[in-house]
Amino acid sequence: MCRALARDDQGHTVDLATSHASISRTLPPILAKEVDGSLDRDALSWLLICPRAAAPEKLRLTSFRPSGAPLDKVDVLLSTVKCPREAGDGAECRDSGPVRAVADLVDRSHPAAVGHSVLAEIGGRIGVADRYRELTSIRVGGPRDTALGPIGRYRAKLHFHVVRASPSGQAPVGGDDAGARAVARAEARTASMLWGQCGIHFGDEAQIPIDIVDPPPRFLLAIGCKMGLPASGGEVSVLSNGRAVRVVTRAGDPPVVVAHAFARAVEAAGFRAVVSPNTRISPGAFRTADVLVRERDGTPVELSPLPGHPTSTDRTLDACIGEVNLADGLMHFDDLDAVAGTLEERTLIKAYQDDDPSSIDVFIVPSFSRTGRIGESFIDTDGSGIQNVVVIDRTGVRAGSRSYALPHELGHVLLDMPGHPDDFGVDRPWMLMDADATDGSVFGPRHLSVEDCERALRQSGPDSASPLLTPWPLD
Repeated sequence: MCRALARDDQGHTVDLATSHASISRTLPPILAKEVDGSLDRDALSWLLICPRAAAPEKLRLTSFRPSGAPLDKVDVLLSTVKCPREAGDGAECRDSGPVRAVADLVDRSHPAAVGHSVLAEIGGRIGVADRYRELTSIRVGGPRDTALGPIGRYRAKLHFHVVRASPSGQAPVGGDDAGARAVARAEARTASMLWGQCGIHFGDEAQIPIDIVDPPPRFLLAIGCKMGLPASGGEVSVLSNGRAVRVVTRAGDPPVVVAHAFARAVEAAGFRAVVSPNTRISPGAFRTADVLVRERDGTPVELSPLPGHPTSTDRTLDACIGEVNLADGLMHFDDLDAVAGTLEERTLIKAYQDDDPSSIDVFIVPSFSRTGRIGESFIDTDGSGIQNVVVIDRTGVRAGSRSYALPHELGHVLLDMPGHPDDFGVDRPWMLMDADATDGSVFGPRHLSVEDCERALRQSGPDSASPLLTPWPLD
């Protein structure tokens, strides 16, 4: 009976009990050599030590999902090699050459990689068989060689909110509610496959919470609106489910102070109020603050101006009622208000984001209001009312492997990185975090570097200020 040994790119034997296979993070070697000279440190070669005349001509590698369900398989032709000394007399040896575990079908099927690549998922395993039986298997984890040591597997949590364009309307993806949930699960699975390059998985997609929701009512009052100017004296007033709520502003008070005063007036009127401050935008004077108004049972109320009265009579301090109208798309942030988000974004997100600081809320909307935007993210900014949130639209979902919009936007959150490596550096469109790559070929955005993996663990790992990743030991 043959024995199978796994060997890394240096020819060292990989211990199948204590180590693992890792997903390749480069272009196929022949392409990587021409494009950027990077080396695939993750591929494994399989050495077969067999009794003389018993060695097979090929190996079958079968990958399995964490659940044990088959994922992929490949037959790899073997070449005859000299046996190591420990093989003893009477043995013959065959070698597979480097075989890559890869994250997506485009990479697996490229002519430069086909026959030596197999799809693999973090937490699963790869079985190695001859023509008769499985000889051995190896678990699949994160990179084996990083500045932080070997990376096994980490779990991150997602919470999807699929937003209809209008109340009780059709979901923006999938055709109906069941189809929308299926699309969201497929997006989560794709994210797990790609972020598996860093040993990061988002859990069983069947267990991920997915809510199908309507646009919220006008339940949010933004004090200071966008620029956050201080008060000069006046009154802020609205109707809350038809009941008048008023507060007098005092000269010099910043928006957050006025917001708390308004929240007390809301509570006195019999409602619940939560003050949610926003990060000060670069041209703003002070931080703005949103007041979220709900019934005692948590149901959002409907805010409206008092008939014949502006929401604010203060000459400098504005007050704006947030409204979500997706008929013309979601108004997205620009460079000036990215840290806070637009009023429409804040109204949507603050209506539905959960209270779990260890999860990432993902919103799927019909569209953004201006062309060219298919996804955006809100990272863990100090003092912000929106953190660890991703928004993608229907176009971002449909773009699929051309853009990998959701995995890319999740990268901003996990890496705690608002920009892109190529904003002021070398353009590498095959990297997942490239700023503007749209390419369905193997040169499209799908790869993560070891440095990306290290940064994700430093910024979002168990020892970070806001942990999003928890250890998930390989079975």
